[in-house]
Amino acid sequence: MVIGVIPARLESTRFPRKILFPINNKPMVMHVYERALLSKKLDRLIIAVDSQVTVDALRNYDVEVLMTSSKHLSGTDRIAEVVANIDTEIVINIQGDEPMLDPKMIDDLVSIFDDKTVKIATLASTVITEDDFKNPNTVKVKIDKNDNAANFYREVVDRKVQYFRHIGIYGYRKNTLEAFTRLEQSKNEQLLHLEQLRALDNGIPIRVAMCNFPYRGIDIQEDLEQLNL
Repeated sequence: MVIGVIPARLESTRFPRKILFPINNKPMVMHVYERALLSKKLDRLIIAVDSQVTVDALRNYDVEVLMTSSKHLSGTDRIAEVVANIDTEIVINIQGDEPMLDPKMIDDLVSIFDDKTVKIATLASTVITEDDFKNPNTVKVKIDKNDNAANFYREVVDRKVQYFRHIGIYGYRKNTLEAFTRLEQSKNEQLLHLEQLRALDNGIPIRVAMCNFPYRGIDIQEDLEQLNL
């Protein structure tokens, strides 16, 4: 079984309550959910929330919502709680601030796990601009010859190296997800506030699937200007 989980923390430092921000009279997270539903390889899709406010806001939509602890430090921890007692092999972490999500990206991510050696996978886009390089909110990734992430960056200095724009959607084998959430935060993770660095710092490779997705996640309210909904 393949389960998709959208971790939907209500409060966001840079854009408070962005998951419920109305886009065409519908909460942002519902745009993500409806696009993810178009994936051909998800068997189940859940929104994992941490607030009754979110539950109430989504009450009139046909969506599976599960309440999780408000004490989680990351969306990955929230997802791990949701799937702890579900019999599944692959778990897909779908960010709640990607209202322009292309469902094919989810399918491509799931397909990576046909390779039994893959433990964690993510996505990167070839569409990267000068503004992306200057924006620390846009994470850049360097990929090695085996299509694994060599490193992730908020700022880059050596522009002779080829970087791609990271898209924060992840796939995990369930046992790897469980092991990952038991690990202590690494120094690089704490320094850059990039959770995926915990995997690399602990020797867990992250396979990267390439795409040409042109949109960015919604980090701040000004990012809404790019939407085409």
